[in-house]
Parts: sequence; structure tokens; C-alpha cells
Amino acid sequence: MRRNIKELSASSWLLISGSVINRFGSFVVPFLVLYLRKRGFSISHAGLAVAAYGGGEVIAGPIGGMMADRLGRRATIALSTYSSAAAMVALSQAHAFTLIVGLAFAAGLVSEARRPASLALLTDYVPEGRRVTVFAVLRMGENVAFAGGMALGGLIANSSFLWLFLGDAASSVVYGTIAITSLPEGRRAGREERAARDGYRSIGADPAFLLFLAGTVLVAFVYFQQQSTLPLHVRANGLSNADFGLLLALNGALVVLFELPLSAFTMRRPQRQMIAIGFLLVGIGFGLTGLAHSFLALALTVTVWTFGEMVAAPVGYAYVADIAPTHMRGRYQGLFGLCFGSGAIIGPAVGTFLYSRWETQFWAICAGLGLLAAVLTLGGRSSRTVVQGVDEMPERTALVAEVAPRPGPFPV
Repeated sequence: MRRNIKELSASSWLLISGSVINRFGSFVVPFLVLYLRKRGFSISHAGLAVAAYGGGEVIAGPIGGMMADRLGRRATIALSTYSSAAAMVALSQAHAFTLIVGLAFAAGLVSEARRPASLALLTDYVPEGRRVTVFAVLRMGENVAFAGGMALGGLIANSSFLWLFLGDAASSVVYGTIAITSLPEGRRAGREERAARDGYRSIGADPAFLLFLAGTVLVAFVYFQQQSTLPLHVRANGLSNADFGLLLALNGALVVLFELPLSAFTMRRPQRQMIAIGFLLVGIGFGLTGLAHSFLALALTVTVWTFGEMVAAPVGYAYVADIAPTHMRGRYQGLFGLCFGSGAIIGPAVGTFLYSRWETQFWAICAGLGLLAAVLTLGGRSSRTVVQGVDEMPERTALVAEVAPRPGPFPV
């Protein structure tokens, strides 16, 4: 693990830095339900607005992945982040519910289109066998930012929601500027590769990966309750917006403290087994929420599902990166993002509906879905075996040549 970190390139660190800044300023979505409730909208309307943002996220996965492979990683990141800044400012000024829903959808689309490009570009930098570590580093950096951002966001939300939108927009502009001024283009599909369809056929021929994607959809529904029903549960138990922000900050702080050391263990274990364990812990953590009515008890449930996240997420990203053909990395990450992003739609929309009617039973459903996701992930036989810790690109020059900057309109 230490060797993998030491050998990260300057471009990798710049990409991680841009993602960290963008993550710090991601104030709006976690507080969107509370913002709309303060504006006088019902719980169901607030849930639909968050679901609209999730709808944009779902479409952003495949669209952003295709753009990353065809237009280039750097251009996709810049276009996404600048558009996201404009969408957040517009959303802060919207009053009609239909306009809010439309802008929330647009914000989800443009803000998340950069993610497949970022992940594909990082995959271009790092050879197979080292990717669990680098994705853990990325997540650690993002969660340092998330911990600070959510704590600050909770305090800001108590006085002014407008500054949440403006801060979110500013962080996107910074990341976009880093992309166009400092990042190389990365791998781009050639003409023959763009015409090939082998990558999509290979997905259909890998039942283990398809079951993993199905499990991802289920666990995403559970995970996205932190943006919809979890804040409602927190407030229903007499806690404040700031308390909710601190709970999310705890999630980020735990990732910062434990994910890298944990990845030193998970990187050497079978990938699908580690993902299944993580999915199960996410389900258990949210399932226990129904029994938690104090800040301390809620903090314990957050700890459980955070450990599930720490186990599953870095290995999951590496698993997708390892099995993707080189010229399809953006689209594979986009498909993974599509499945995970589906939780941003069904999680808030269905979750708030069920929570408002069967609050206690709802959290038990979350636990069951986590268990089912783990079972699905372990099912099927993979068409490719990935050996953790083995570098399949021993020639360092091959990696350098692959990501060497190409002439373009922006300095690199």
C-alpha cells in the first residue's frame, strides 16, 4: 500500500485534489430535503425533487462515460463542472415547484457527468493491482472534504441556505479550472475502437458482473436514505440540522481514519467477497436506524454502514476498472454509476413514501435489501479472474506513454 501511494504521479494528485475540492463544496444535495421543507413543500414533494436530482445522476453515468471515451476525460470534466455551477445558482433562485424539479434534474445530470471521466482518467494513470489503494486514497481525500463540508454546511443551513448553493457552485468552478489547465487528456478511443461493440457484449457474457450491478442497485437504494429519510428521522427525534450535518461528518471522518488501513487488507482478498461483506454492513447499519433515537445511537448506526462503505467502495471501483477494456473504461464506470445512481431516484422517492407510512418496518426493509445485495454479488461465475496485488503492467514506460498529454487547446 505504501509503495502504491509513493508511486502516484503528479497528474494523479492533481486529479485527486480537484475531486477533493469539488466534494468539499457539495453542500446542496444532502440538505435539499430540509431546504425544501423550510420553503413550505411537503415531505413527498421534497422527496420528488431529490429524486429528480437522482434522475439526472442516472443519465449522467452513461452519457458522461461515453463523452469520456469519445471526447476525452479532461474536456468532459471541465464541461460538467462549469455547467454544474450554473445549474446550482439557477436552482437557488427557483420558486415554482415544477421549475425546481427541472433544475434539480439538470443539476444532477451536469454535476455527475464528470465522475466517469475522473474515474477513467485515474484508471489510465494506475496499473491493475494498485487500483484499490488509489481509489481508497481518492475516497479518503473526498471524505476529509465531506466531513468538513457537511459540518460547515449544517452551520450554514441554520442561517442561510443560499450560501450552500453559492459554495457548491464555486467548488465546481475550481475543479473545472484545474482540469483544463493542469490535467493531461488521458486515454481516448480510436476510430476502430469506437466502432467496436465487444465491450457491451462482454458485459452480457459475464453473469457475475451483471449480478454485481443488480446488487449495486439494491444497496444504492439503502445508501441514499442518508439524503432523504435519514434527515427526517434525525429531526423527528428532536435533533437539529447541525446534528444531522455532524452525523454525515462522522461518516467522512471514519473513512479518513480507517479506509486506507482497511484497504491494505481488502486489496489482497477476493474482490466480490469483499464487496458482498460491505453491502451487508450497509444494510445492517441502516436497518439499525429504526432502533436509534439519540445522537449517540444514530452515530453508532452511521459507524456500521460507514464500515460497509469502506469495505465495498474502493474494491468495487477497482473491480469495474480491472474488467473493463481499455477503450471502454469511461463507459464501464458510467454503467456502474448508472446502477448506483438509480438509488438516487428510487431511494428518495420510494423511501420517503414508505417511511411516511411504515417508519419502523422501513428500516427493516433496508436491512433485507443489504442482505440480498450481498447474496447477488456472490452469485455467478466471473468470465475473468482478477488477482489482487499483481501488477499486469510491469513496464512503467507503457503507462507513461498511455497517459502522455496530447497536443490540445489547453496547457498541460
